[in-house]
Amino acid sequence: MTSTYTVTGMTCGHCVSSVKEEVGGVPGVTGVQVDLATGSLTVESDGGVDDAAVVAAVREAGYDVAGVS
Repeated sequence: MTSTYTVTGMTCGHCVSSVKEEVGGVPGVTGVQVDLATGSLTVESDGGVDDAAVVAAVREAGYDVAGVS
C-alpha cells in the first residue's frame, strides 16, 4: 500500500534525510521516498499506516504536512 503526503519547509538534503529517518520509524512503514523539489513524501507499507503517525513523524523531524493524497 502506498500513501503520498506533501511536506513543507524542506530546503536541503539534510531535510530529506531527517524526514526519511523519522517516517521510516513509524510502525508498518516498509519504504520512504522523498522528493525535495516537489515536497512529495511517498510512504510504502504492508497493510496501511496511520496518517496521524506519519504526520507526527514529519513534525518530529521539524517540518509540516500540507496535504495527504
